[in-house]
Amino acid sequence: MRLSRREQIVDHLVLGLFALFAVVPLIGVLLSAVTPAKENEGSFAVPRRLALGNFGSAWDQGHFSTYMVASLVVTASVIVLTTMLGVLAGFAFARLSFAGSGLLFFVLLGGLLLPAEAFIIPLYFNLRGVGLTDTFLSLILPQTAQSLAFAVFWLRNQFRTFPSDIVEAARLDGARDLRVLWQVMVPASRAPIVTMCVLIGMWTWNEFLIPLVMISSDDRRTAPLGLTFFQGQHLNAYSLIAAGGVIVALPIVVAYFCLQKRFISGMLDGIADR
Repeated sequence: MRLSRREQIVDHLVLGLFALFAVVPLIGVLLSAVTPAKENEGSFAVPRRLALGNFGSAWDQGHFSTYMVASLVVTASVIVLTTMLGVLAGFAFARLSFAGSGLLFFVLLGGLLLPAEAFIIPLYFNLRGVGLTDTFLSLILPQTAQSLAFAVFWLRNQFRTFPSDIVEAARLDGARDLRVLWQVMVPASRAPIVTMCVLIGMWTWNEFLIPLVMISSDDRRTAPLGLTFFQGQHLNAYSLIAAGGVIVALPIVVAYFCLQKRFISGMLDGIADR
């Protein structure tokens, strides 16, 4: 369906307006991060000179090296665990026939509807009962469980669209289910899997409630939680707070820009049939 010239103009205006609402606050944070501390009053203003030293000061005073390492450990672990389990479960629901698969799949999808606020208190007492609070496992296991429902849903749909003739050809050559999965379907599904990993990585990196409840030690705080404590200690240091925010957001931004082609390909094209 071709859009008329008027419809195209309206679409671009609407998209431009939404983009403006999204970009302007980010520009404000970046400008605040490079504004000298004595000149920063918390307003949207272009600095007279750049103070890049704010990033070094925020890094040192906010102990962001410790927080970033903790976030990297948790995020990487969640991505790896969720991807491994999601690939196996997605293949099982998409290509294998077993009793109760339909019911089990819809029960699993219930995880997409359950917010963390609904289970965080019983989860805390359960993990405290087995001695896992204030550990990385208390962050990795719940967030893996949270992300797994989406991973299974995403990969099940992707594997169901995989060309059946390729699968049948592999099985005629003697390949069993696991070989078909890891040597045939997964390599052709790199773009959708990368898209899933980027989304899960973003959600895990930005998670705040679970670390807030589960972690009490400073060396196990994640970057968003550490930024909150840093903000509480520097309420009026707008330049340092903005610099800390940029530091925390930078890894996800860099990861997205490095993987954006595969991310977009996974969102739009799905499984490659080559």
